[in-house]
Amino acid sequence: RDYAHSNELTIKTAFLTLLFNDNLYIMESEAELQRGHTDLTMIVRPDMRQYQVLDILIEFKFVSLKEAGLDGKALREMDTQMLQALPTVQEKQREAEEGLARYRARLKAKFG
Repeated sequence: RDYAHSNELTIKTAFLTLLFNDNLYIMESEAELQRGHTDLTMIVRPDMRQYQVLDILIEFKFVSLKEAGLDGKALREMDTQMLQALPTVQEKQREAEEGLARYRARLKAKFG
């Protein structure tokens, strides 16, 4: 029943909870970058740049069962390859990759 109301924010909240580390990162959700908003950015703190730690940019996409044209039973029977072949999943993947490319360039210009 919990999954009935899941969305992109649900997934982002789980990632924020698991990845939160304010010793290494400045974490920002929906950071504005030149008229765009990243889903989750983890920028290495200036005082931690001396370590081999990478900046992280995550773009979340959520495909509901309804969007995918599936029910829970059909979804459970699918493997990863079958899921990745779904047109709605492929479209969301393209959107995420395009967003990441845009935001990456903007973040690099802003933070170096």
